[in-house]
Order: sequence, then C-alpha cells, then structure tokens
Amino acid sequence: MTERMVLSDKLLYGGLLAAAGGFDSYTYLVHGEVFAGLQTGNLILLGTHLGQMKWGVLLQHMTPVLAFMVGTILTRMLQHRFKAEDSINKRQRIVLGIEVLVLTIVAVISPYVSDLLSSALVSMIAAAQLQEFRQLKGTPFTSLMMTGNVRTLAESLYDGVSKKNPLAIAKAWEIFRIMVSFTLGAVVVGLMVAWLGEHTIIISALCLLGTLTILQLNPQKSI
Repeated sequence: MTERMVLSDKLLYGGLLAAAGGFDSYTYLVHGEVFAGLQTGNLILLGTHLGQMKWGVLLQHMTPVLAFMVGTILTRMLQHRFKAEDSINKRQRIVLGIEVLVLTIVAVISPYVSDLLSSALVSMIAAAQLQEFRQLKGTPFTSLMMTGNVRTLAESLYDGVSKKNPLAIAKAWEIFRIMVSFTLGAVVVGLMVAWLGEHTIIISALCLLGTLTILQLNPQKSI
C-alpha cells in the first residue's frame, strides 16, 4: 500500500509540474519565439540567426538565458536558507507560491509590457522550477526538459523487457505518463492561445496552484 501511495504521489506531482511546462510553448508562441526553460533551444536559435547575420536577435534570445540564470541563483539562495530536512516542504511551498504569483502577474500585465520583460519573468520561474524540483520522491526528475526523460524511458523499457524487470517497466510507465502530461500542457497552451492570447500563461499557474494546494494539505510531505 505504501509503495502504491508513493507511486500515486509521483504521478500526481510529476504530472502537474510537467503540465505546467507549457512555459516554453507560451513564450515561443506569444513572446518572440523564445523558450522560457529550454535554454539549449535559445542558444541554437541565437547561433543560427547570428550565422545569418541577423544581429537584432541578440537581446531577444539572450534575455531569457540571463533571466534563467538569475532565477536559478535566487532559488539557490532560498535553498541555502531552508536547507534542513524538515524545512524542504516549506521551501517547496514558497517556490510554488512565488511561481503562481509571478505567472499570474505576467498573465495580467503581459499585454501592456514588452516581450522581453514577459519572457524574462517566465524564464525566471522556469529556472526556479527546474532548480527546486530535480527529484521526485527520491528519484531524478525534470518537469521542463524531456530529453533525459526520453532516454530514461528507452533505457527502462529495454531493461524491463530484456531482463524481465518489473521495476524498470513501472519506471518506464511512470516516465511515459509524465511525458504525456508535459505534451498535454503544451497542447492546451497551443489551443488556448487563440482565445486567451497573452493571458494563456494562467493555465500553467493553475497547474502549479494545484501542486501547491496538495502540499498545503500535506504539510509533512515534500515532492
């Protein structure tokens, strides 16, 4: 029963965090074709455009990269402040609360401010999420970058089938569902941007609010 509850927690937390990963879809579609979390993509686009002598994109693509670094540093400072084992849940709730607040602010002010400011704020939030939630119940996890998850899925499937390892199969199924949640988050953002426009980021805020609510109801647990 305990193992099933832990797996349920993993899928719930992981699914909500991954679904919130519509950050990248939002900033790409609405704020100048940049990524909030996928800094590899920003650097690829930057290099490609510079190679085509399009110098005007330098600020556009470097802004989320620098903002991501700032978000990581600020979150790291918070981790040093709340580093005791019994304060992890509190720290995670603080990070989620900040994420929800900032994304809600972006949803409100986005139509009235520059793309650079909006993408910078969302990138800082993406960095906070990636920095804070790197494990899911003790196992490596990322809710924003699926390359590692794709590799883990393939590895777990191979180990599960070739070695008849039920734990590997369970892990593959878990990773698959997280990937599906991530994709669905991007799908919803892509669909809703036609109706909500620059306010669409509120969808990610709602996913994170759901995660925060669960942690608030379980003050002794952490993700």
